[in-house]
Amino acid sequence: MDRFGFELPLLLAGAFRQLIDELHRRLAERGHPDLRPAYGFALQAIGPDGATMSEVGRRLGVSKQAATKTVAKLADLGYVARTADPDDARAVLVTITRRGQESLNTSAEIFEDLRREWITELGADRVTALEDDLATMVTRGPRVHLGDLPGWLR
Repeated sequence: MDRFGFELPLLLAGAFRQLIDELHRRLAERGHPDLRPAYGFALQAIGPDGATMSEVGRRLGVSKQAATKTVAKLADLGYVARTADPDDARAVLVTITRRGQESLNTSAEIFEDLRREWITELGADRVTALEDDLATMVTRGPRVHLGDLPGWLR
């Protein structure tokens, strides 16, 4: 079956959207109804050791002001804490709270469940091949910069 070039990015975006939407539906059922996709990416950007607002913005590819707005919402919801950076009095250090870590752990569990559902539908060999192929394409050359985001925090 021949496909047009524009279909590949649409299929990838559609699959991504489906996974993320289902993740957030399940997160809401498990006590995290206020989490949004942008918040998950921000928690990943903060990382296990914390990050300054500038680092969060750089890792997300957004301005410091945009990162500050997202972090403020996460702090209001109890997912992160902001303190003075011990290495730079002018900077704010953002760290993940117990609630934030719990949401990441729950997200990781849900992603495992979703992957198992894909395996049930497509078969383990096809899912593994898809992951391998995507990993090959994403890590080739300078095309896609995944930044210095840490792996999924657990």
